[in-house]
Amino acid sequence: MESTTEETAPPWRAARPRPAASLVLVREGPGGPEVLLGRRGAGARFMPGRYVFPGGRVQRSDSLPWAGEAIAADVEARLLAHARAALRETFEETGLLLARPVANGMAANAAPAAGASEVERALALRRLVPALDALRPIGRAITPARSPIRFHARFFLADGALAAGSPAAGEELEDVRWCAVGERIPAPMSDVTRFMLRHALAVWRGEASEGLPLYRYVRGIRRVQWSGAAAP
Repeated sequence: MESTTEETAPPWRAARPRPAASLVLVREGPGGPEVLLGRRGAGARFMPGRYVFPGGRVQRSDSLPWAGEAIAADVEARLLAHARAALRETFEETGLLLARPVANGMAANAAPAAGASEVERALALRRLVPALDALRPIGRAITPARSPIRFHARFFLADGALAAGSPAAGEELEDVRWCAVGERIPAPMSDVTRFMLRHALAVWRGEASEGLPLYRYVRGIRRVQWSGAAAP
């Protein structure tokens, strides 16, 4: 039977990519850099059985500011919802909070406001404030058009030393752990995750090229387009 290509395939409508965010946590370990990874369950609709960074879809509630959040002066307002989503998803999937202790003179965040999210309540109970200013945008990726679930994901890099708590598996990720970069990286892993891992490590070491990569597929072929940090 003749194989079906993108040019000969029947007409179809691509799903619209959903805004998403992912957090690449890197820390210095005894033998060098370590990265936080987890494996998606075999029954997951998106990347089943693959090792990924924590992350997920940006929710409407992510546009609301968190109590005590620290924001870097050069972070664009439109990225704040993505940054909050990256921190929220990381907490929900691994139990880790990217945060700092409440500073002297700062009101203790012990009583979160009514309707506060789970991550805000966890921060308040631990007397921590979210460290959004520690997140550095490092790239974007768009899921292939033929994927039934598509995301336009922004990737952020942060120092894992700021992660409070111990990583633990949850409903979405299994085998959550710090992986030494000098050792064998867990498999299977998607091509985009491997690309962003290499790029994140280059940024971490100060060896990355200028600009931000956009990783996507054009007619089924992988393409990486580089742009300035201020590009949309």
